Amino acid sequence: MLVRGAVLTVVLLGLVAFSVLLAKVTLTPSPASADLVTANLRPGRSLRQYAEDYTFLAACKQAGGNLLLGVPFGLLLPFFVPRRLRMIRTTLLTAVAMAVVELIQGALVEGRAFDIDDVILNTAGALLGYFVLGRRISHRYYTYTDDSPGPSAEKPEAELKRPPGPAARGKPARTETAPEAARAKAAPTKTVRAKTARTKAARTKAALTKAARTKTGQRDRPKPAATDPAKKRGARTGRTDGPASGGRRATGSGAVRSLLDRLRGR
Repeated sequence: MLVRGAVLTVVLLGLVAFSVLLAKVTLTPSPASADLVTANLRPGRSLRQYAEDYTFLAACKQAGGNLLLGVPFGLLLPFFVPRRLRMIRTTLLTAVAMAVVELIQGALVEGRAFDIDDVILNTAGALLGYFVLGRRISHRYYTYTDDSPGPSAEKPEAELKRPPGPAARGKPARTETAPEAARAKAAPTKTVRAKTARTKAARTKAALTKAARTKTGQRDRPKPAATDPAKKRGARTGRTDGPASGGRRATGSGAVRSLLDRLRGR
């Protein structure tokens, strides 16, 4: 955290120093050029003028000076913009800042005028500085600050509430592999399925046992004896078949014999 604050402080001081230099170069009045300069809103017009009317050294001085004015933006702004779309945001910020400077030149400073080619050259210089050096140093800065431990790099609350494992009790902790973790997650589901299958099997077995008992009870229950029509007739006439006769009906000779026995008895 201390290193990060120191780096941001140095970068901020560099940006302030560059802003002062930029204001001195671009916002200084030039009365001698008041009748020569005109506003340029057409991209490329001033560049063609540099190539046609200026000497090689003068053209390099004009174009190269505008390029160099944009390079510090590409070196310093990446430290302050988010990491996502860093190049695009740096480019846009540079273009906006230089457009504001050119507008102030044309409106308030004597001997200065708004030039769209200067904005283009300053933005190109910012991209040049970003690709040459700014991207590397900002990437290293963010990598170092993300990896370095700080006061906020503490254990999560879940880890603090977690009960001590085997390593805390003096036993080596066992690292679970991906298949073991998957099996551990699937274990509760398999247990529930097994319990459900056992419950269904027990219910089916109980239903079959109950049906078998009901069927057995109906089979063992004594059936009501069928009433013999002959016995009914015997009960009405007073005659029954004894066990000696084997259940057969008395014949006519037996009836005559019993009648003779009765007469003898008298």
